[in-house]
Amino acid sequence: MCRLFQHMGSNCAKRNLLLLVLFSFGTLQLIAQSKVTSSIDTAAIKIGEQIQYTITVETDSTDIVYFPEDQTFSPLEMVEALTIDTTKNNDRIKLQRIYALTQFDSGQYTIPPQRIGINDTPFLTDSFKIRVADVPVDTTKQKMFDIKPLIKVDRSYAKLWKTLLWIALILLVIGALVYWFFLRKKPLTEEEKVALLPPFDRAMLQLKELENSKYLIHDQHKKYYSELTNIVRSYLEEDAHITALESTTDQLIDKLMLVKEAGELDLQEETIGQFKKVLQTADLVKFAKSKPSNMVAEQDWKIVKQLVTKTKDALPDPTEEELMLNEEYLEELAKKKQRKRIWIAAATLAGLIILGGGFSLAYFGYKKVKDTVFGYPTKELLENEWVSSTYGFPPIEIQTPEVLVRQEIELPPEAKDVISEIQTFNYGSYLGLFSITVNSTTYKEANEPDFEGAIGGLMTSFEANGMKNIIPKQDDFFTKSGIQGLKTYGSAQFVNPTNKKSKRVSYTILNFGGKGFMQQIIMTWEDGDEYAEQIVERVLASVDVKTQV
Repeated sequence: MCRLFQHMGSNCAKRNLLLLVLFSFGTLQLIAQSKVTSSIDTAAIKIGEQIQYTITVETDSTDIVYFPEDQTFSPLEMVEALTIDTTKNNDRIKLQRIYALTQFDSGQYTIPPQRIGINDTPFLTDSFKIRVADVPVDTTKQKMFDIKPLIKVDRSYAKLWKTLLWIALILLVIGALVYWFFLRKKPLTEEEKVALLPPFDRAMLQLKELENSKYLIHDQHKKYYSELTNIVRSYLEEDAHITALESTTDQLIDKLMLVKEAGELDLQEETIGQFKKVLQTADLVKFAKSKPSNMVAEQDWKIVKQLVTKTKDALPDPTEEELMLNEEYLEELAKKKQRKRIWIAAATLAGLIILGGGFSLAYFGYKKVKDTVFGYPTKELLENEWVSSTYGFPPIEIQTPEVLVRQEIELPPEAKDVISEIQTFNYGSYLGLFSITVNSTTYKEANEPDFEGAIGGLMTSFEANGMKNIIPKQDDFFTKSGIQGLKTYGSAQFVNPTNKKSKRVSYTILNFGGKGFMQQIIMTWEDGDEYAEQIVERVLASVDVKTQV
């Protein structure tokens, strides 16, 4: 608006100045009304003891106060933040919070100023000098012992047992489903129960069901006679062993007469003649659409029943050999059904495995499925129970899939003039799929470490171990507590000196340090190994170092 109305420019400037004065006055008033103080209960502790760091805020009761919450006291570590103690006095409020701080390395430290927020205005506390002293040890009274050797710790199989338990549970569920749907003896249906009856009993049951049917009431004579003749033909074929189902009326009567004359079936000619009339009536009903009276149909039913009964009585009793053959047949039939169920269950299980395998291949990819089924070293490392530990002095805190083993390093004579001590911890080697080495070096003089020289020496060592065409890159690296270091990374061609095989490897080198010391983390892995890359990312996220000796 001031640009549109230039003649009001002086008024706009005055207005802006007035707003600035009012804002400054409000801020000064808040600062004048609020008071932030800090104190410590001691300025000297022993290693591991705690300092009570107190922050006190006096302000208006309507103000919102923000206390430090995270690890902002570095290089000291916050052990505990107690609950805020609140005291009210009319429209004023007094807030007090105590923090328990500690340090596990001796030396001189400074607790940095802490930021306190009151509404949107920041306040800073004073800084404090702290001295952490070693615990004195009287070596004249306390006998000194050598460092104890490494103790081999049995691997934890908790995760393996958990995996095996899940596999067993899945197999149990699959087995239960296969048994329930395929292998168990299912309750027989009514049709199956009827089919398992002896031929005579089955024929009599079917005749009873036909008698109770409503075919004749509904004028369905064709269905009635079809079932009637089918019952008696099936019985004759099963029990008398006469091919009756595919025979015409005349053929069937001729067969009955031949069997009678041969003495194999003792039936009267009158019974066979009555049966012939029933078959002829049935043919007229089925093919000539004849409709006999219900009384005739019921009489024919009685004739058929009488024929079945007399046939049963006329048949000779089965010999012991026939009974055994029949029993073997039934047993073989039961085995055949059981084999059929097993084949169905096996085919279903194979289908589920193929379907599950196909889905897994499509969703996860061939490599991941193969590595999961058959295993892969770096995948097992990644899924292993990781170990968090601190190595060397100055200490390097790191999380790894395996415990790093201390290596004894013999310094050359020229290095002994410069280096006071070097501590090395390692897992794996350049020849393998993954390796990690942690070095912590202290120098005799309190000079700044030479990162470039150390990296150059390490590249020379890489070349001596078979690496060629090394491509290095550098970036800043920050630990999880915000300490800055130098990250050197890249790839190289590695020729295995044992089998002369060549492969591409990747490497990452982290360098940290201060006056009189340097810390180093070195990792190598096969280029393109996704499991190793995940291991490296997880290791890098866990790194923390101490910046004071």
